[in-house]
Formats: sequence, C-alpha cells, structure tokens
Amino acid sequence: MSRVGKNPISIPDNVQISIEDGKISAKGKNGELWIELGDMFTAKQENKLIIIEPRENTPEIPALWGLYRSLVANVVKGVSDGFEKRLEIEGVGYRVEVKGKELVLHLGFSHTIVMPIPEGLNVSTDKNVIIVTGADRQKVGQFAANIRDKRKPEPYKGKGIHYEGEHIRRKAGKRVAAGVK
Repeated sequence: MSRVGKNPISIPDNVQISIEDGKISAKGKNGELWIELGDMFTAKQENKLIIIEPRENTPEIPALWGLYRSLVANVVKGVSDGFEKRLEIEGVGYRVEVKGKELVLHLGFSHTIVMPIPEGLNVSTDKNVIIVTGADRQKVGQFAANIRDKRKPEPYKGKGIHYEGEHIRRKAGKRVAAGVK
C-alpha cells in the first residue's frame, strides 16, 4: 500500500472543493484548478479533509495512488498559497526585463530572446533574479525550466541562469604544468 496515498489532504479555510464524477475542482484566492482521477480512484470529502482511495487492487495502484494524492494536494495548495520559482542570472552584461506579457532576456547572444509569459503565471524581476509565480505547479516549473534552458550555467565560470540555491559543480580550468618546458 502507498504511504503517501493513505494520507488525507487537509483543506484550508479559504478553499472550496467540489467532487463530481472523478473530477476534483478547487477554488481559492489564486483562481480555480481541477484534476481528473480517472476510473482507478475515488475521492471523498470528510470535514476539512480529502481522502483518495483505490477502486481495485492491482500491482500499479500503490505508485499511482501516491501520485494522484500529490497532484490533488498540489491543486489545493496552488489555489490557496500558490507556487514560486526563483532563478538567478550570473554573467557580465546579462539582463532581464518584463515588457507587458513578454519576458525579454539579454544573455550575451547577438540577439535578444523574447519569451511570451503563459496565461495564469506572473513573472517579475528584481535585479538579477527572475521570480515566476502561479497557481499551477506544473506550469510554474515548466516555464522556469524553459527560462533556464536559454542559457544553462557553465561549469568553469558559473555564468548562466540557475535556480536560487542550486549548486553548480565547478571545474578547474587549464593549469600550467610546473617545470614542464
């Protein structure tokens, strides 16, 4: 049995939940999100808890049970608190700015990179930090990963875009062999 799947999901006071035909929808201050459980699981609401239970017992149920429980918990957390990813830009002349619904990156290439900001996400900048926020965890993470892919951190000088707190393994550059002629 799944240890994660067995845990009930607590519902904050500012979130309304509705469960209909295997579809769980949550509405809160950050908007409305929903997820479909499919035909392998059922969901029920008891007091301020959501309980996910399997309909049958097959070998793949424990892994999927934990997955769907986590997905439902992310929907509930997204509409109440939201999610945030922070990326740092390191490099001489590297800049970033938000113009309307577009993120403009100047990353040392001969051209600027313009990325449209997906619906439901908010992007802001603070000096060399890009802050991506939104209710949908998958969208926030995917857009942050797309930004990072534009200029991944390189291992010699550490230049590029990386997540805040991410450790970049540094390599030693070429070294002059002492005494070799």
